[in-house]
Amino acid sequence: MSSSRTLLASALILLVALSPAAAENSIVIDTPMPPPGWALMERALLDANSRAVLYFGDRYIDDRGYLLHTPRWGTLDGPDDAIETYYNWTLLHALGGSDEVLELFKKGLEGHYKQYGELKTTLTKLSENGSYHQEFITQSDWFHTGEGMRGIMFQGLSEPADKTFRTRMKRFAGLYMNEDPSAPNYDPKHKIIRSIWNGSKGPMMHKATTYDWVGDPVPGMFHILHGPHGRNKLVDLMSVYHKMLSHCAEYLDSVGDHPLNLGATNLALRAYMLTHEDKYRDWALEYVNAWKGWVAEAGGMIPTNIGLNGKIGGEYDGQWWKGTYGWNFTIYDGEIDQIAHRNTVTSGSWPGFSNAFLLTGDQAYVDVLRKQLALIYAQKKIVDGKEVYPLMYGDPRHHTKNGEPEWYRFGAKPHLGRATEVYLWSMDRGDLEHVPMDGWVGFLEGKNPDYPEQALQRDFEAIRRQIRRVDEDDTTPDTRLPDYLLGFSPAQTDTLTNLMLGGYFAGKLWTLHSRVRYFDPANRRAGPPEDVASLVEKLTDDSLTLTLVNVSQTEARPVIVQAGGYGEHQFLSATINGKTTEIDSPILNVRLEPGSGAQLVFKMKRYANQPTLAHPWDRGWMVKR
Repeated sequence: MSSSRTLLASALILLVALSPAAAENSIVIDTPMPPPGWALMERALLDANSRAVLYFGDRYIDDRGYLLHTPRWGTLDGPDDAIETYYNWTLLHALGGSDEVLELFKKGLEGHYKQYGELKTTLTKLSENGSYHQEFITQSDWFHTGEGMRGIMFQGLSEPADKTFRTRMKRFAGLYMNEDPSAPNYDPKHKIIRSIWNGSKGPMMHKATTYDWVGDPVPGMFHILHGPHGRNKLVDLMSVYHKMLSHCAEYLDSVGDHPLNLGATNLALRAYMLTHEDKYRDWALEYVNAWKGWVAEAGGMIPTNIGLNGKIGGEYDGQWWKGTYGWNFTIYDGEIDQIAHRNTVTSGSWPGFSNAFLLTGDQAYVDVLRKQLALIYAQKKIVDGKEVYPLMYGDPRHHTKNGEPEWYRFGAKPHLGRATEVYLWSMDRGDLEHVPMDGWVGFLEGKNPDYPEQALQRDFEAIRRQIRRVDEDDTTPDTRLPDYLLGFSPAQTDTLTNLMLGGYFAGKLWTLHSRVRYFDPANRRAGPPEDVASLVEKLTDDSLTLTLVNVSQTEARPVIVQAGGYGEHQFLSATINGKTTEIDSPILNVRLEPGSGAQLVFKMKRYANQPTLAHPWDRGWMVKR
């Protein structure tokens, strides 16, 4: 660290000390601690991730910020896949990745908007004048819209004061609050989003076409990943275009609400955490509460279609399990010439109900998700000596047994990641029944002390493997479709999220639910300062065990520890080496002396504060609920 940066850090520590509120929430750690192996690996992994992302960018992103591929509209391969290539780069920065990673993401995002603004289609109107309108997808389903927005959703962790980001989030949220008269996505009377297809051009109030789902054909030879062709084979897209259309032949029902649309609450949540304007919070809770009522009406099952009349199953004569991507979405996929089962019921419902939980701290929202899992797990059967569970419900291939819907598609126990989320939100020991103990949660339960280093090692191997793929890739932009590079992006963030933050992602959740987050006061940025490593070792409903280490032997490091990803929790006290310090704040200022470290046992109250994206130096002390 340069002498000027050392002076800056010291000055900032002094400024913190001058605040009476901050002084009450500051500690100094000076206990010598030789850097543990996990700490050195954690810091090295942050650096390796950052370097690997920049290496990827040098190969696949041009000077304009365009991703080097052949743009196409569609959900099989389209704009959501292209921008999803960068899905965790902003999260990496918030974890402590380099500033260059964040700048590369922003360059790629602006380039993406321009690149796909130039795309024009003729067989579908959805992209006839570009794939975006006001920088938001014209119309799509939230399974795909959400995939494309994951990186944007995490941008606020690092740049909540960025004017462009704030303007976009407010505008995007407004699309679902009818603030744009040309995009009436929401029906405030029935509290529904009116179609599974929605966006900046409003809801699709008619059946979709296969061209809406697939887009125009593009002449040329491509690596087509979503069919049976394989990554390494070049295929004439024109020769298989009819197969691509047949992939979506049964995806055409569009009108009415669907649980995927609960993903739109991510926009209102971000706008609220940026502005704390009640209208965003009120809309998100109004919409989720409507769904809560519909779930109760269906006996605890999450319906997969709500009619324009606001009734469950309203588009299918009361059969609430039907609909595109519904409980019984068992279709014939003509692209792969076989039956496919594509129920997405958890994809939007888990984000939506967890967002309401984050906004209120009300466990009733978690109860909805727990009951849904319980209803699935209650259908357990023993087949050939093995437990099997269903994935689907309704009338497989459009027929019923004795006129009644049935559970079907039995296999291994499903939704274990979702069960893990339910446990981490509730911290109810009873919810551990369905959580695997062979990974991170097992470590938290004291079952595998070597897990941190083993998991970090796997991430190094994954980065090395991805960079090797980049080096060996002999494709050219004219043979790559939008989804081709999804498998090449090297950033590995799940283990770091687990170990550093006590956070967890299952599926494609777009909100950071974590027990802590860190800030660098010397450089005024998200993420821990250089040389600082952290390990969440134990979680309970009202406590957190965390080890902080300064691996530098020559420089002190100030770090701000925040309770929760968005300051939603409250530290009550911290105990170090048997000495307890009262805190009663979502913020703890820590000075780590050179070569020092300690285990801190926090007492805390979870979900005590309204969530915010504001960084600690840009806000006062949080107001409790």
